[in-house]
Amino acid sequence: MADWTPEAIQKTVDDLVKRSMTDADFRKTALADPAQAVRIVAGIDPPPGVTIKFFDGTGAQIALVLPEMAKEDASELSDLELEQVAGGRGACAVTCVGASCAVTSTVTIGIPGIGCVLGI
Repeated sequence: MADWTPEAIQKTVDDLVKRSMTDADFRKTALADPAQAVRIVAGIDPPPGVTIKFFDGTGAQIALVLPEMAKEDASELSDLELEQVAGGRGACAVTCVGASCAVTSTVTIGIPGIGCVLGI
């Protein structure tokens, strides 16, 4: 995969989940070094500026993504915000509780300029 298109992201997410369910060593790598896990399944580095974190599916965990700090003059939208509104894309959010979360819930990935990619 040369580019991080929405399709490439979805395939990588699918491959990460499948492999983490069957390969204990890969699962340890994904938890310890998510970027390396992405390189293993996708063959390329994660997109620049994107931080990836994996959570073990045991126990309940909540991950919250905080929005950027508000600008002093919040009366105008940035170019990115205008693009997201015009394209019909909003903020990405996902809630997951329970032990079977990795198998049954939706994974939401928000990447600036791409928007939300849904899967699983």
